[in-house]
Amino acid sequence: MQARKPATTSKLKKMKQDGTPITVMTAYDYPSAMLSEEAGVDVILVGDSLGNVVLGYDSTIPVTIEDMIYHTRSVVRGAPSTFVVTDMPFMTYHGSLDLTLRNAARIMQEGLAKAVKLEGGQEICAAVEACTQAGIPVMGHIGLTPQSIHQIGGFKIQGKNSEQAQKLLDDALALEKAGAFAIVLELVTEQLAQHISEALSIPTIGIGAGPQCDGQVLVFHDALGYGSNIAPKRFVKTYADIGAQIREGLKQYVDEVKGRSFPLPEHSFRMEEDVADFLYGSKK
Repeated sequence: MQARKPATTSKLKKMKQDGTPITVMTAYDYPSAMLSEEAGVDVILVGDSLGNVVLGYDSTIPVTIEDMIYHTRSVVRGAPSTFVVTDMPFMTYHGSLDLTLRNAARIMQEGLAKAVKLEGGQEICAAVEACTQAGIPVMGHIGLTPQSIHQIGGFKIQGKNSEQAQKLLDDALALEKAGAFAIVLELVTEQLAQHISEALSIPTIGIGAGPQCDGQVLVFHDALGYGSNIAPKRFVKTYADIGAQIREGLKQYVDEVKGRSFPLPEHSFRMEEDVADFLYGSKK
């Protein structure tokens, strides 16, 4: 299969202008990235949600920049022809602008990401502007921002009243002005997500934000039921329940080993009988 050309920030903007929906998949390792690229997704997001999904934390807060770099490198190896964006983890872009740039540069240089994603609105615009002026593409993220989950007070729909809605619109416009090339809208009311999408010249990527965003993002494990006891989410569609197939297969493996029906002769390798006789003597 001939390698395709990765998407670029300008191509993503043109997709918005042309009304072509943008597909984004959140993936964390080589095989999930490879499968996502083979499926034709436009963008892979290496989310700090890996803390919950693959590292077993109860939030994204413990995820480190070393975690993000490690997983990004794995994703890039699996999807060399896909535009890869990486989350900057908790508190790596809220200090000095110099520290923000050093952390973003590490993700680009060591992780080999094509862009970084920052959560927040007007309060992080200085960081967004500093990165974009340094040549680092930035994707924004507003609405439900998991790094602020304790401040928000839980996983709540955003933009349900006029005050919240106006703030989110102001945040989106500010992020665009600061140089963001796209913005994720998470758990935002459908009407507000549509209004923001129409107000911006840059793409919006929705998750739990309705069908009027310029693109959609799902987590690989959610879309495929890959995991144990994945909690159902209203805004997620499960396209294949591979978790059930994996559990069934593993249970069959355990049963066959316990019952000594695996491995069978066709799964083993034998030396020539004369060599075996010479080494170990006749077993007749």
